[in-house]
Amino acid sequence: MDIRNVAIIAHVDHGKTTLVDGLLRQSGSFRDNQRVAERAMDSNDQERERGITILAKCTSVTWKEARINIVDTPGHADFGGEVERILDMVDGVLLLVDAAEGPMPQTKFVLAKALSLGLRPIVVINKADRPDARVDWVHDAVFDLFVALDANDQQLEFPMLTASAKEGWASVMIGERGQNLTPIFETILTHVPAPKVTPDGPFRMLITTLEADPYLGRVLTGRIQSGSIRQNASVRAIRRDGSLVEAGRLNKLLAFRGLDRVAVDSAEAGDIVAVAGLNETTVADTLGDPSITEPITARPIDPPTLSILMGINDSPLVGRSGKKVTSRMIRTRLLREAEGNVSIRITETDGSDSFEVAGRGELQLGVLIETMRREGFEMTIGRPRVLLHKNASGASEEPMEEVQIDVDEEFSGVVLESMAERRAKMTDLRPSGGGKVRLTFQAPSRGLIGYHGDFMTETRGTGIMSRVFHGYGPHCGSVPGRRHGVLVSTTLGRSVAYALAALEDRGTMFIGNGEEIYQGMIIGENSRGGDIDVNPLKAKQLTNMRASGKDDAVRLSPHRRLTLEMAIAYIQDDERVEVTPDGLRMRKAYLDPIERKRQSRRSDVE
Repeated sequence: MDIRNVAIIAHVDHGKTTLVDGLLRQSGSFRDNQRVAERAMDSNDQERERGITILAKCTSVTWKEARINIVDTPGHADFGGEVERILDMVDGVLLLVDAAEGPMPQTKFVLAKALSLGLRPIVVINKADRPDARVDWVHDAVFDLFVALDANDQQLEFPMLTASAKEGWASVMIGERGQNLTPIFETILTHVPAPKVTPDGPFRMLITTLEADPYLGRVLTGRIQSGSIRQNASVRAIRRDGSLVEAGRLNKLLAFRGLDRVAVDSAEAGDIVAVAGLNETTVADTLGDPSITEPITARPIDPPTLSILMGINDSPLVGRSGKKVTSRMIRTRLLREAEGNVSIRITETDGSDSFEVAGRGELQLGVLIETMRREGFEMTIGRPRVLLHKNASGASEEPMEEVQIDVDEEFSGVVLESMAERRAKMTDLRPSGGGKVRLTFQAPSRGLIGYHGDFMTETRGTGIMSRVFHGYGPHCGSVPGRRHGVLVSTTLGRSVAYALAALEDRGTMFIGNGEEIYQGMIIGENSRGGDIDVNPLKAKQLTNMRASGKDDAVRLSPHRRLTLEMAIAYIQDDERVEVTPDGLRMRKAYLDPIERKRQSRRSDVE
């Protein structure tokens, strides 16, 4: 069968997964009466909750006697490791761009990877049915982006379609509404080349993704580069340096058919398949015939730029809701994550109860922590810090990001002021229509930690900020930290409304009435600088002079709840986030106030 392998790349919320839904439906992958969930490819719970794609997934459709393997990729740059791996499996890319927003920074990140591999993109301007669509402007912006990324002459002659994935149509004529998605299928068949493989050679396949299946065990996915493979065949796996990983037998051979993985007896060169039956083979290893000795070249992955300290939960409330609390369990889980996620790096620290977890950004690390929390883990998380890089002359450089901000003109001043405080340099400012402006900055990654919440407050929830790793640059100087101190509990028990009401004048509370607290736990934000030790268990003394009366009824203001990403970005170096299956708590690294003062004096001396 004629085979085409194509990846869909796009910025977050530009309609990539919705387009895959439409392609599956119109290709006949679903029955007419079959009930299919919206955004069917987003099968992960967090993907549905956050509305983003986190894991790269493969599907397959049949169109005019040809099989089109489609890989749905994450749009957020934090999950760029997923994108970089799957680009080795495909021979073309479908670049999806919003008809109003145009190409965004994370579009640029993935597109640069695809162009460097020599892939020729097909440009689809999605959401052409929007009233504020500006197709001509987006087309010019995409062409300018291709030129800026040093695209060759063939890549610059990209075919362009307009589409509405939500309504299920596409058209090769600008301004003309199509009837269905047939133009996309036809463009893929004519523009994307067949896989460049060796049908007659020995079986070889580069492992691209790894996942755990409760029934099959380790499931390895990749594209067959040469030869063919049958179920129960004997194979051997070798590392990138040619050393042997293991030899074994494939007890399951799976091909992608629609949304399902279907067991098949054999598969040919060029097809994307999944195999099971091996115990040690992992991502970037080459799987092949027992006679092979040369591995397939695996492209290097960009290094992580941000790290956090993950340790055991040593608070007085440990083990109340989670069952996985030991460092051995945390270590095993982290190593398993790093095995399948090549952009995650795990380093053991000097202490036996904590680990340094490095990744691409706050969102990627937040997704990992949230996944572990739902699996029953309890842990403490330290403040994120950037990973420095040594240049050719031996000087340290810090990671820099390109930040693109779309905001109403009235908020542009406060955004410029905030970004300047965070050592960002503006590289572009231009009106984007509708009373909005587009600001582009280059900023140090450490200056952007925790800024998204402040940004949404400054723009009253109307601004859009996109970030992407730009490279390494010289140190930009000090960045101002949190302006406010915190309120720290001095005792263990359940919070009392009478005490919380008295503390509201001191600042904003993070807890409500009747919540479990302990010594060293952060219960609120001080309205001024500096930390304050407080007693949130202080009850009203009921005597003949102080009686409980209706005139003394306590009314508490709504307390502030932080999400996981907000809490991690909020804490300072001497603070931790306690993560448990039933919630989050912020606390000091040292719960005892005397020990905190001792450590503070020691750090001042150093």
